[in-house]
Amino acid sequence: MVNVIGISGSPRIKGNTTLLIKKALESAENAGANTKFIHLGKLDISPCKACNKCKETGFCSIKDDMDDVLKTISDAQGLILGSPVYFGNVTAQMKIFMDRSRPLRIDFSLRNVVSGAVSVGASRNGGQETTCAAIHDYLLIQDAIIVGDGAPAAHYGATGVGGSVNDCKNDDLGLETAKNLGKRITDLAIKINK
Repeated sequence: MVNVIGISGSPRIKGNTTLLIKKALESAENAGANTKFIHLGKLDISPCKACNKCKETGFCSIKDDMDDVLKTISDAQGLILGSPVYFGNVTAQMKIFMDRSRPLRIDFSLRNVVSGAVSVGASRNGGQETTCAAIHDYLLIQDAIIVGDGAPAAHYGATGVGGSVNDCKNDDLGLETAKNLGKRITDLAIKINK
């Protein structure tokens, strides 16, 4: 069985990004995956201080909750990263996660991990694709395999519309793209890891 990890970079604990990631993880479970959800907003994770210790040792010199996050995702065959749109990009929480995951790049721990993006904006064309693209750029640098939500829609990933908490509960298209993304990641992860 494959492990699919969903990580929310939203500062809101029960916001729209969490809703869509959990919908994707539910779909991943239905397709045969073990899943785990991580909410960066609940964790104590400091920004990178550019000391380069990770390049020397393979480990970050900062001791905080990021250690456990890195251990969890290094055992994953599927990864879903989600962020609300902040000025056309990811949140500070997600960016800190990306920067602090540098130790995973030392041995390319995310190589061939099937991955996808979830993004939520306040309007249908509210920066979701640029936010997904920022997540995709990060995943490419980590040597992960990137998928979108697949046919029939074939978007950048799961994209929701929601400014206020729980708005995405009524976004049928956003919910559908999240379900499709979770299934697509799991289906491919199972094929690759037979």
